[in-house]
Amino acid sequence: MPSGKIRWYDANKGYGFIENEEGKDVFLPAMALPAGVTTLRKGTKVEYSVIDGRKGPQAMGLEVIASAPSLVKATRPKPDDMAAIVEDLIKLLDTAGNGLRRHHYPSAADSRKLATLLRAVADNFDVQE
Repeated sequence: MPSGKIRWYDANKGYGFIENEEGKDVFLPAMALPAGVTTLRKGTKVEYSVIDGRKGPQAMGLEVIASAPSLVKATRPKPDDMAAIVEDLIKLLDTAGNGLRRHHYPSAADSRKLATLLRAVADNFDVQE
């Protein structure tokens, strides 16, 4: 059974490509995915059968061998560091909340800073397995 790595896969389009061991691309339609799998990360190791499609080799009967590691998960802060970040963010939000109770939004610069921090913290919590 040939093996390779996912070059890219777009669940919305319903297809992607596998880079086989020789470095050539193999078309990967959504119907070739195993039951319960709806998306694949770039770099995921797979085994598959090959058939001749209309435009060249096409994968069928795909099996996931090893998922690609999550870059976000590997680079997120340690829990102790994250606790300090969350506590500082709570202080900033409390200050913004007090201003809002007095019918005043934070300044534009403070609002941008707060929004950036909220997005960064949210990204560290929202790690897909």
